[in-house]
Amino acid sequence: MSKEEVRDIGVDVQPPENVCDDKNCPFHGNLSVRGQVLRGTVKSTKTDGSVIVKKDYLHYIPKFERYEKRSSDYPTHLPKCIDVEVGDKVKIMECRPLSKSISFVLIDGGREE
Repeated sequence: MSKEEVRDIGVDVQPPENVCDDKNCPFHGNLSVRGQVLRGTVKSTKTDGSVIVKKDYLHYIPKFERYEKRSSDYPTHLPKCIDVEVGDKVKIMECRPLSKSISFVLIDGGREE
């Protein structure tokens, strides 16, 4: 597979315009993705090659018949072909474990509807 070719990952997202040589990139490497597509916000980009994505959700409390806000942080692999900054809306997807804490990969960054 040449570097100009982009793999179809089976999800309806636009492939990045940049080309990378990252073996853990779902578009230009051989990393397969599975599971749900999660949407969140980039919380931190301090680590090299990964980002922290924050996902907010509501949790129902039956006793009070109300919802409370909760959030989860997902350490996510950042392919070299995708550029994101803190505060960007992104889509992530589950993959095989890449390290002790990273089991998600960023598939779409900054072009959220």
